[in-house]
Amino acid sequence: MPETPQGPRTTVPRKRDREEVFVEFTKSICPLCKTPVDAQVNIRDDKVYLRKRCREHGEFEALVYGDAEEYMSSARFNKPGTIPLAFQTEVKDGCPSDCGLCPEHKQHACLGIIEVNTGCNLDCPICFADSGHQSDGYSITHEQCERMLDVFVASEGEAEVVMFSGGEPTIHRHILDFIDLAQARPIRNVNLNTNGIRLATDHNFIAELGQRNQVPGRSVNVYLQFDGFEERTHREIRGRDLRTFKQRALDNCAEAGLTVTLVAAVERGLNEHELGDIVEFGIDHPAVRSVAFQPVTHSGRHVAFDPLDRLTNPDVIKLINAQRPQWFRKGDFFPVPCCFPTCRSITYLLVDGEPGNRNVVPIPRLLQVEDYLDYVTNRVMPDAGIREALEKLWSASAFMGTETTEAQLHATAQALDCEEACGIDLPEAVKNLGDKAFMIVVQDFQDPYTLNVKQLMKCCVEEITPDGRLIPFCAYNSVGYREQIRAQMSGVQVADVVPNALPLAAQLTDTAYGSKTARHASASAGEGNPE
Repeated sequence: MPETPQGPRTTVPRKRDREEVFVEFTKSICPLCKTPVDAQVNIRDDKVYLRKRCREHGEFEALVYGDAEEYMSSARFNKPGTIPLAFQTEVKDGCPSDCGLCPEHKQHACLGIIEVNTGCNLDCPICFADSGHQSDGYSITHEQCERMLDVFVASEGEAEVVMFSGGEPTIHRHILDFIDLAQARPIRNVNLNTNGIRLATDHNFIAELGQRNQVPGRSVNVYLQFDGFEERTHREIRGRDLRTFKQRALDNCAEAGLTVTLVAAVERGLNEHELGDIVEFGIDHPAVRSVAFQPVTHSGRHVAFDPLDRLTNPDVIKLINAQRPQWFRKGDFFPVPCCFPTCRSITYLLVDGEPGNRNVVPIPRLLQVEDYLDYVTNRVMPDAGIREALEKLWSASAFMGTETTEAQLHATAQALDCEEACGIDLPEAVKNLGDKAFMIVVQDFQDPYTLNVKQLMKCCVEEITPDGRLIPFCAYNSVGYREQIRAQMSGVQVADVVPNALPLAAQLTDTAYGSKTARHASASAGEGNPE
């Protein structure tokens, strides 16, 4: 080593920066044993990741948001929640172990879900509810449904939306009676969550649904599983080619006067290229008033996947923009402020013209949505009635075809001046906003890999259980509540194991993550819930 007048030259170690930015601490669960664990949110390569460590099973990491800038800026949409009229459980162990709702939950239930059965008439490789013909299956009774609806009303007063789901709810022999029970209570809207097979084949049934959609002050809407148009999409997500059934179901709904939401489970590398086609098909079909895109929830039954390379809300929005650039651009979707703002994004479109020659204008281009929804920046708030109307539209309770949403659309129309706002002459579309509007929702439900208690505590989509609890949807599917209820109802213990999970160390040593893990399959597979 060369010498200097001061003595031997030494090499001073140089510090280096971390490759990620730490954002915050939170709580999550181990995806294997479901034990609550500490977690941290970090940003690297302009994406947001959740990392956590279980003492027994090691470290796990998952991508939770594909655009770090939008993740950080969405915080300004985090408006105060509404306190429900009643809580069903007490705080004992803390979130996510006291669900029901407990007094620490930060939001009421915009949407209540009643799963009427676990049986299904499909065998889907992807099913977060793990539905089918298992020995632990069950169906609820007339009395149980009454109790569940009463719990919902006690918590909400006048409830906005109840969704009957499953399994496949249309195969429950009392499903029409259940809809009658809901319509006899102060619940404005009923959604039927279905794969559409019975709607395609049973004209008497769909006529009965159409009659119930004529009840004054009430509506029945169809939430139709609709993943795409290619045979591969159907076979890999649903296990069989259902394209003919979907078309017949939609045509029958149009004939019966029923409105439909197309619900697509979107999986990386499978049907992500079909999103623009789904939107355009929905706009052109007379029964369809909205589309909901849901990145696949990796709980229950699912194909092998890499939690570091999954689809998130901003990824889906960018795909929609890229596939229909003549209609969409950055800024057309906004976070929904009633839930945690990174959970759901939404836009409304004004649609005019004929198929093949559509004039499509997203409503956020016609007015400054943030002026009405932003509770953080110091802006003068406009008219309270218009603000309330827009809050209802940007809410998990918003479903096209309901009287509530129609009223809010008309209230919003009073605030729009299309020619002045954006230079587009759409006076007729504005006058008939309820008839011309089309809604697109992007909802990334959390699973055992991505569960963040910070988001969970503001969940506004609740599972209504037969034992009288309202459990946040993501907790129900991730923490073990689904298995608990199924065991209670069937008397059969349900294995609370999450397949296809590997510790982070294993993930990092195998870039072909899916090749190492066998797909979780079941001889009694089935899917009635659209993802």
